[in-house]
Parts: sequence; structure tokens; C-alpha cells
Amino acid sequence: MNKRIFLIAGLIGTFLLGTAFTVSSDKDKYFEIIKNIEIFTNLYKEVNTNYVDDIDPGQLMRTGLEAMVGSLDPFTNYISEADIEGYRFISEGRYHGIGTKQKRMGEYVTITELYKDQPADKAGLKPGDQFISVDGQSAVGRSLEELDEIMRGFPGTTMNLVIRRPGVDENLNIELIRGDVEINNVPYYGMVSDNVGYINLSVFSRNAGRNILNAFNDLKKNNPDMGGIIIDLRGNGGGLLNEAINISNIFIPRDQVVVTTRGKVKDWDRTYKTVNQPIDTEIPVAVLVNKGSASASEIVSGVMQDYDRGILIGQRTYGKGLVQNTMEVGYNARVKITTAKYYIPSERCIQSVEYENGEPVAIADDKRARFQTSNGRTVLDGGGVKPDVLTEPAEEKGIVKALIDENMLFNYVTEWSLANPNIDSTDTFRFTEYDGFQQFLNTENFEYQSAAEKMLMKLSEVAGDETVSIDSEAKAIRQKLDAAQEAELTKNKDLIIRLIEKEIAGRYYYQRGKVQIGLRNDPEVNEAISILNDDKRYNEILGN
Repeated sequence: MNKRIFLIAGLIGTFLLGTAFTVSSDKDKYFEIIKNIEIFTNLYKEVNTNYVDDIDPGQLMRTGLEAMVGSLDPFTNYISEADIEGYRFISEGRYHGIGTKQKRMGEYVTITELYKDQPADKAGLKPGDQFISVDGQSAVGRSLEELDEIMRGFPGTTMNLVIRRPGVDENLNIELIRGDVEINNVPYYGMVSDNVGYINLSVFSRNAGRNILNAFNDLKKNNPDMGGIIIDLRGNGGGLLNEAINISNIFIPRDQVVVTTRGKVKDWDRTYKTVNQPIDTEIPVAVLVNKGSASASEIVSGVMQDYDRGILIGQRTYGKGLVQNTMEVGYNARVKITTAKYYIPSERCIQSVEYENGEPVAIADDKRARFQTSNGRTVLDGGGVKPDVLTEPAEEKGIVKALIDENMLFNYVTEWSLANPNIDSTDTFRFTEYDGFQQFLNTENFEYQSAAEKMLMKLSEVAGDETVSIDSEAKAIRQKLDAAQEAELTKNKDLIIRLIEKEIAGRYYYQRGKVQIGLRNDPEVNEAISILNDDKRYNEILGN
């Protein structure tokens, strides 16, 4: 094994040395590469030979690879063979699997969502089901990645699952046939008022542009009085660049710049323009975005803003203005490398410039460069696309966020669904059992610790360490905080009911149902309808 490692290192070194003489005169740089490959190989050999415990060589090497590329930026990634299906889903909109979303809850990986008519749905699996074993291998205590590893297989092959289902005393044995799963990237479109249409796009996978176009044409055909359209890109993490160009081309003229990519290799720099005649350059457009809108979503929303073709509503987008290319590195593994930055029509780059724990950090507007839209409006670079109309994401704060993060809403709906095998259509369904939800929280001993309560606990600990008693004062403050928690639950009752309704709809009507029922009291959709129906305000926002 050691000889093999040195042989590989030698071959790599020989290749790099040859490259150095044929491509560059900077020999010192390539000597550093060769030297450090040899150091890495020697270190790997010594650790593998002498470390006190047994080592998984594949996992050890993966740790090194991920640390190496992770030091560059959050989007340069090593994609192992085990991760390849997630990559295929983003790049193609399909993958080999069973058609579920999953989450680790305690010791069990739990199904949180099913895709309609995909293998898991056909086999009778349900949200809330927990994996006990897969083909005889225990799934208990495994991570999502580890479970994906043992579930992997070719379409058409059989998988034998043992499932624990809430409300059922005995585990279930389910035989499932793996499939080539394809997800609809436009889960819902329809009219949200008499004259305003709505299209939801979940991912920029293959045919996203065609599907948006078909939805738009269908809405126009069946609603000749449609006077505005909402494109919902909230939570859309991006995908294929060409699909962003195709969607932009629906609303902006032919031969207009959509995005320019610029990187170290100048020969690779490219400018992408619209190539087709537009479908509609006049209809008022509102694009909904939030911090989960990234990459291709930011191209489309940025293009609409830069050309003053539509208004943006929501929260500042994620800030991913980097271009990645994926290269094969052997054994069905790949590396996704940042090779360029992209610039939208105003010439701004929306890539975030500061990160904390891999997530972009908002920077003050006065530290961001200023650019101009077609109408002369000021827009900024250096951290996502800032909407024209800013709104607050209520579900990301306080007690509501805790209910989501601790799976209280999900677990309640799982229990509720056992007692309700059917519901009315999403048009008529209303959740009216809020008292039952509160009882569920009490049964589950749900306790929400606000930032103030966490600070109080820390203060009590510090005071105790310094032999200062503040028990009576802390007790009085804690009573006030408990009362405030109850008040916060009451204050957010309507929002919690909407989130429960959305989760319930997903159990019976899949992704389409979640989107459709979520529109009922969506403040950002309502704001978009209001602006699209107010020509004066719409034009004022755009600087017309």
C-alpha cells in the first residue's frame, strides 16, 4: 500500500513538473506543489501505520480533501461518489433514489416530504416514517449521508425497508423499487387574484425556462385580463445558468446582456445574452426573494431589477455570485471549483464578501459599491440583491423559529394526520384545532428559551461562581419571561396556524398543496398583488 502511495505521488509530481516547463516558467510554484504532495503522502502513511486506533482511510482522506477545498470559499467542494446524486439533482433535476426529503430527528432519519408518484410514494411511505433498516443494514443512528450510502442502487432494483411509523405498534416491512426520480421544478401556478397570476419555481433544473414559459402562456390564455405576474423564487437555491437566461428572456428583449463571467483565465470569460424574441415586455412583474434565493435566482432577480423590468419583494438574497465548474477526479468523484465571478447587467457582482461559519454576513450599505439601473436607480454590490420592497420573515424569529427547529409543527401534524385520513381541498381546508396544538406542546414539554432567558441563565451561573445570590431577582425575571413567552405564542397564533395548514396540505397534496395553501395569507404575495394593481406605485418604485 505504501509503495502504491509513493508511486502515485511520483506520477503526479512528474506530471506537474512537465506541466511547469510547458505552461509556466514559475518553477518555484510547481516545486512547492511537488514538495507538499510528498509531505502529504508521508504524513498519511505515518498516521495510517502508527495511529493508536484503526482508521478508515477513505474517511481520513475525504477529511483532508474537504479541508483543502473548504479553505477557498464555501462553494468549492469535493463531491464524493456518495454525494453524486445530490449533484445530479441540482444539475439535471433528476436523480437515482426514492423521491423523499429526509431529516435526522434524534436517532432516526425521518421522512419529511414525499414527491408525488415517485418510488417512495408508490410504495406507501409517509412523512413521519423513520428508517430502521435498509436491506438488512441498521439505519438507526446513521447520518443522512450514511443512509444515502446504503440506500444507493440502480433504478429498477429492489430495496427492502423496515420502517417505524407513528401510531403503528409494529415495524413495517416495505419493498420498494428504486427509480430515476424527476422533480417538477414548477410545482404550482395559478391566479392569486382576479387579474394577477403566480408561478412558483423551486429549482433551476433542466427545462425550468420552458416550464415557466408554458405556465405563463397558460395563465395568459385562460385569463385574458391578467394584468400582472408574480414569480416566486423564495428558497430557490439556483441551478443551471442557461435556465436563468431562458427565464429572463421571457420578459426582456433579444440580445440583452443577462450575465458576464470573469475569472483568472481570460479566455474563459463570457458574456451571456438573450437569444430569442421575448414573450411579454410590458406586463408588470413582481419577483419574490429571500435569503434562500441564490445563484441563478439572483441572476433572474438582478436582471429584472437592473433593467427596471420588475419589482423585487422580500429579503436580501443569499449572495452567491460565483461560477463553478465540475471536474472528474477519478472513481466517480468530482471537484466543483470556483473559476469565475458573475456580473449582472449593471456590472455589479452580488457575491458576498464576508462569511461566518460558511454563511454570508450582511455588510453595511455604505461599504458596498454603487451602481445604476437602466432608469438610474442606485443598486449595490457585495452581498446579494436587495429587494425594492423589504419585508420581515416572521417565521425565522423567536418562538416560531423554535417550533420549526425543534420539529414541533412537523410532529404535531404527523399525529394530527393519523386521526384525519382525508381533508378538504386546499381551497376550503381550515385548521381549527389550535387548542389541541397547545395541548400537544404541553404534552411534549416544549420549552422555548428566548435570548433574554439564556442571558439570565448565564448571569445566574456567573453570579453563583462569584458567590453572589440573585435567586429571588432571577425568579421574578423568569416569571416575567414565562408570561412573555405565552404572549409571544398568542401573538404569533395566526402565523403558526398558517404554517400548520401548509404542513398539513403537504401530507395530502404534496409539494403543490404546500405552495397553494401557503398563498392564502402570504404577506409578500399580498404586497405584490397590491403593488401590481397600483400603476402609480409600481412605476414610482421602478423610477419610471
